[in-house]
Amino acid sequence: MNDIAHEINRLHRKTGSRKVEAGDARTMLLRRTYDAGIADVWDAVTSPERIARWFLPVSGELAVGGRYQLQGNAGGEILACEAPELLRVSWLYGPDPDFSEVEVRLAPDGKERTVLELEHVAMVPEEFWEQYGPGATGVGWDLGLLALDVHLSGGQIPAGAWETSDEGKQAAALSARAWGEASRAAGEPAALVAEQTAATTAFYTGESTAG
Repeated sequence: MNDIAHEINRLHRKTGSRKVEAGDARTMLLRRTYDAGIADVWDAVTSPERIARWFLPVSGELAVGGRYQLQGNAGGEILACEAPELLRVSWLYGPDPDFSEVEVRLAPDGKERTVLELEHVAMVPEEFWEQYGPGATGVGWDLGLLALDVHLSGGQIPAGAWETSDEGKQAAALSARAWGEASRAAGEPAALVAEQTAATTAFYTGESTAG
């Protein structure tokens, strides 16, 4: 794999808020360019066989209006699927939140490059957000989009073992820090961001950053 810091820094991150029918939701936006054509990237994020190779096995009725389930992770309804540009799903994990949706948008950047945007909009319990900030979910998305890049390049990150390896922990720690920087850019207090970054890093790596 290429330098982990370089790969993490290839992602653009932005946090914000939005009114949804159920109330006030948090937003997280990730943007990354892949060295692959849009048709290939679209297939990688919608084909069950390929999703299992870089993310998790998925089952269900994979069509608009159908329901999907990622093994050991989120499930929900497929709300929109407009090849090769837009995929939107509800994203439910654990106790059903009042609102949680993920939208993936693709756009060509020349013939063999594709810009991917992933936006996660969700109502998050305030105490959870105060403790972890966007990194609690953002680190997971970062690692997933990193695995997608490896997949599109013809490789594969070993499922399960990699996250607990030194390289995986380094990626998680760098990602937690990057999400902290996104929070700072959105106007969150530096002291709160530092606490959230430390808590998120410990959650993903099992290692405290307290010094």
